[in-house]
This record gives sequence, structure tokens and C-alpha cells, in this order.
Amino acid sequence: MKHALLNLSEQLLSPEKRHRIERFTLMVAIASFLVHLAIILLAASGLIEADTSSQLLSSPISALYTPFSFILVYEVYLLIFYLPKSLSTYINKQYEIILLIIMRRLFKDLANLKMSSDWFTLKYDLQFTYDLISTLLLFYLIYVFSTQSKRRFTSANSQANIDEGTQKYARIKSIIASGLVPLVFILAIYSFVDWLVGSFTTGSSTLTEFHGINRVFFEQFFTLLVIVDVILLLVSFFHTDKFHVIIRNSGFIISTILIRMSFTVEGVVNNILVVAAVLFGLLIQLIYNKYEQSNAD
Repeated sequence: MKHALLNLSEQLLSPEKRHRIERFTLMVAIASFLVHLAIILLAASGLIEADTSSQLLSSPISALYTPFSFILVYEVYLLIFYLPKSLSTYINKQYEIILLIIMRRLFKDLANLKMSSDWFTLKYDLQFTYDLISTLLLFYLIYVFSTQSKRRFTSANSQANIDEGTQKYARIKSIIASGLVPLVFILAIYSFVDWLVGSFTTGSSTLTEFHGINRVFFEQFFTLLVIVDVILLLVSFFHTDKFHVIIRNSGFIISTILIRMSFTVEGVVNNILVVAAVLFGLLIQLIYNKYEQSNAD
């Protein structure tokens, strides 16, 4: 069973497979953008019946929401792809996904902007402002986190044991990643069907009246990531008893939980939770690097 999962990991998470999925996602994203744009133009001209007041049909700019959704799907695959290779890169992908979710929300909310002197009293205008500021902050924090996570410190005392322990841990992460692929696929199908059925049964007359569209799949996905992070923490106890490693891995769990919590709230609290999650992860990584540097000296 173990060898079968490792072989599955090599097939699904190989560089060749990644390249194929990347090209396929790009083609689907371009096609979906053109289809969405065509629907908006046909609805605006009255050739098809659709609610043009909807956030997703009121402006050609909102058509960017659809290709961004497929890009997010690819980012989810990349998160699983990097899990066996690097824990910090895996966490970094979580941060990139939540940033892309906020940017996708920006494109959808652009259609609701009202250019007036009451900008700071209008709900959608305020949310757009929060998302713009959050995007800049998150982009910078993710850049710093990525830079810090690439730093390497090697201690002469631990070099003899690092190869064997790292290889065992990497194999376990490969097994977890292989199990994640079908789980995420099933979760995506379930989330979409549940969202679809729920939207129709609430009395909505068209697909454009869906609510909670930004939470579809990703709310459940980050719940799954919390479970994965806990498993990785427990497994790491078999390979290291270093205090700073345990604290770093535990800190990453808290960061993921904060991101998961952000899906349960709206407005500025949502943005605060996301920024706090990434900032907390960055601080954890910075302190971890200080420990590693002191041990290497």
C-alpha cells in the first residue's frame, strides 16, 4: 500500500504532469474568460435572458473572476505538488491562494463600485478599499516569507542525521500528498454540487444570484489543510525533538486556522484575519531562522 501511494505520488506530482496540468489550466482559463465575456455582451445586448445587475454579469471586468477561479485550482495543485518537497513552500502556497482569492474578489466587486463623495460610507466601496490595502500588505508579507523560508543554516552536529531523517519525512509527506489529490477532487465536486443545489433551492431564478461564491470549496479546503498540518506536526515528532522546529510547525497550524476562520466573517474582519495569519506565519519563520542561525554558529 505504501509503495502504491508513493508510485501514485510520482505519477500525479511529477514535473511532467505539472507541466501538462499547467498548460491545460491556462487553456481552460482563457476559454472560460472568453465564454464569460461573451455571455456578458450577449446579456447586455438583450440576445439572451440574464440578470445584468448581477455582480458577475454587470461589467466586462467581472469576467476576470472566472479565469482567476481556474488559476486558483492550479494553485491548489501546486500546494499539493510542493508538500513533499518543502514545508515552508507548502505554507507559502497557502498564503498565495488566499491572496488570489482576495484579488478574485476585487474583480467581482469592481462592478458594484459607486464613484461618489460617500465612498467611505458605502459597503462595496469600503470592502474594495479593504481588499486593495490587504492585497498590497499580503503581497509584501508573502515576498518576505518566501525570502526567509529559502534561507538555509547547517549545523555540523546535525549534518550526520539530517539526510536519513529528511528522506523519511519526505516519503511520509509524499504519501500524504498522494492521498490529498483524490480527496481534494472529491471535495471540489461535492462543494460545487452543494453550492449549486443550495442556490437553486433558496428561490434564486438564475445562476447569477448565488451567495457566498468566494467561500465555495476553499472554506472546506482550508479545513482539510488544518487537519493535514496537524498530521505533519505529529509525524515530525518521530524525526526531531528540536523545540524551535516544533514551535514553527505549530505556528503554521495557527496561521492556517486563522485563514480558515476568515471565511466565516465578512468586511474588514475578514481582511484583518487574513493579514494576521500571514504576518503570524512570517514572524514564526523569522524566529525559527534565528534559532537555526544560532545553532549553526
